[in-house]
Amino acid sequence: MKLWPMMLVCAAAWGCYMPAVAASVPPPPQAYPVAPRDAVVDHYFGTPVPAPYQWMENLQDPRLGPWIAAENRLTDAYLARLPLRAAFYASLLRLSDYPRESPPVQRGPWLFFSRNAGLQNQAVVYVQRGPQGKPRVLLDPNALSRHGGIALADWVPSPDGRYLAYALAAGGSDWETIHVLDVATGRTLPHAVRWVKFSGIDWTRDDRGFFYSRYPQPPAGKAIVQRLADQALYYHWIGRPQTDDRLIYRRPDRPQWIIDGSVSQNGRYLFIDFQFRITSNELYVADLGEPAHPDLRAPVRPLFTRDDAAYTPIGTQGSTVYVQTDRDAPRGRVIAVALNDPAPAHWRTVVPQQADSVIASAHLADGRILVHRTVVDKSRLALYTTGGAFLRSVPLPDATGTVGGISARAHSPAVYFAFTSFLRPGEVVRYDVADGRTHSFFKPQVRFDPRHYVVRQVFYRSTGGVKVPMFIVHRKGLARDGSTPTVLYGYGGFDITVPPYFSPAIAAWLHMGGIYAMPNLRGGGVYGQAWHRAGMLQNKQHVFDDFANAARWLIRHRYTSTPHLAIMGYSNGGLLTGASVTEHPHLFGAVYIGHGVLDMLRFQKFSGGEYWIAEYGDADRSAREFHWLYAYSPLQNLHKGVCYPPTIITTSTDDDRVVPSNAYKFAARMQRDQGCANPVLLHVATATSHIYMPLHKHLRHDADNWGFLGSAIGMKAGG
Repeated sequence: MKLWPMMLVCAAAWGCYMPAVAASVPPPPQAYPVAPRDAVVDHYFGTPVPAPYQWMENLQDPRLGPWIAAENRLTDAYLARLPLRAAFYASLLRLSDYPRESPPVQRGPWLFFSRNAGLQNQAVVYVQRGPQGKPRVLLDPNALSRHGGIALADWVPSPDGRYLAYALAAGGSDWETIHVLDVATGRTLPHAVRWVKFSGIDWTRDDRGFFYSRYPQPPAGKAIVQRLADQALYYHWIGRPQTDDRLIYRRPDRPQWIIDGSVSQNGRYLFIDFQFRITSNELYVADLGEPAHPDLRAPVRPLFTRDDAAYTPIGTQGSTVYVQTDRDAPRGRVIAVALNDPAPAHWRTVVPQQADSVIASAHLADGRILVHRTVVDKSRLALYTTGGAFLRSVPLPDATGTVGGISARAHSPAVYFAFTSFLRPGEVVRYDVADGRTHSFFKPQVRFDPRHYVVRQVFYRSTGGVKVPMFIVHRKGLARDGSTPTVLYGYGGFDITVPPYFSPAIAAWLHMGGIYAMPNLRGGGVYGQAWHRAGMLQNKQHVFDDFANAARWLIRHRYTSTPHLAIMGYSNGGLLTGASVTEHPHLFGAVYIGHGVLDMLRFQKFSGGEYWIAEYGDADRSAREFHWLYAYSPLQNLHKGVCYPPTIITTSTDDDRVVPSNAYKFAARMQRDQGCANPVLLHVATATSHIYMPLHKHLRHDADNWGFLGSAIGMKAGG
């Protein structure tokens, strides 16, 4: 099943008091830019809800540009006075200057991978012949635009490595344009494919073209906010215009659903994923026949159509497809299904569910099945036969780290995967399926010494007596006297488990003496679907409770105290921190709210927001759903005269996933309602998006936000 269009990146809010360390930061702004208010009132099932900033949803409103510019000037002036911001930037620059590589993708004799030499805005795509070959630059996205304004969003080589399909996105938008490059000559071929969004790229075995999904072209000026509908799956022949593309599958009866196509590695089958809910999908198949001459007119027939679970095909052998699913197994299992008889009664369980772990992914590798499990957010790899016999565990570099980017082929003994942890920068490991040995394929050198720090995983009690796991990272020999500046980061939604990973920003924070804490809140997937369901829809309050109780645990155990505790959240995590600031304005010393979903009554009206209804509910759909959303929606739960802690809010004019009006409305109201001198700042970026920033902007973004939080909670520039 495809990655749900909500998040992903990894990057927060509160207080009814003047933090004890407030004197260490510059005085607050004298006056905030005035945001016009109007008399709009929305009515939900008999409840009137004033909406004085609803005009900000019109991104072309002439009042909006001057207000954003004034907010940015105020924020820039304030941040420029923070010594810690400059110190953090210098540390971040040093810690970010190291090479990074992706696991290579093998196609024919060629290996394709991306590499960032250190401080490049974007990683460069390379190709080499075999593991020992000499790499050459294939595609450098840094040469496509000045200052990284055009993002390389995706790249997929053809089955024999002759071509590379690559997707570009202006400002990192979710809207992509696909091009095709001839690998031998490095020349980009004519005829681009446009209006692609939430789509994979999957080639037919004959190397003549690929499947992709697109939406109708949005009206002029509406690309960011246009409500999405009517996606369809197409096939594009290289060397021919998009107008020639063949329509493969569409569903006008379900216009809001997402359609995605993937081809089995042997080129025989096209699998079509059809999805609306976050963690379930329907699955269809078309028999393309002879892979060298695929039949694009092959009928599409159903496999699983109850939309009752997740079904991800991982590979085929003959007429059997191996599927990763959580049907009757909320922590995941792998089953074998006969394509001509997919009835559940005839499934064969190959890798069963385990009580202590969750299956994150599974892959066909050299005729075996490689399973990636997580044990309370710590990665494990194991190899099985297709008959279900356990063969061996795969050794990993670290017991508390994260496997990612697994690159495996059904008929190749070489598997590549990335590995990282809080204290271990991303490396690439080569695993040989035949002999069970691992080899270091790429390992960076970073100016960060992990021996000075320690990672702990603790468990604390939250609402209902539930035990919630939390990672805590800090310098060895920490004096637990309640005075250490601490960042608490959370997400809590969409079945997404934020893993341990190396971040130069976290490393800089640790280097300066801070603590970093990350709980695995309900709503995520650390314990499977039951954990996710416990934090969605009417249970969303559990997520906010888990976050507040993580803060209380850190304070009670003297890691930190309220004046020294900052919180961070991004995207759905921005909703988390936005809701937390309204519910507990006394608990935190500073907050970062990044690109958050902050108006829970209207998120579904814009861009891809409708896809999140299955996670949040819909205030227009029923009185019950309105009331649970209204109870925690950050925008509607700000109150005049409350003293909120120092807060910084970020968004981008080009964010077409969580549209920027969320941040605009929330910042305008919070500034107006603020009941004390603590600053409330808004920073609006350009030529960036929800999931993309060129590195030079990312460095500034992190320095701004971590420097702001650190200054507010008492961190000194000298560390």
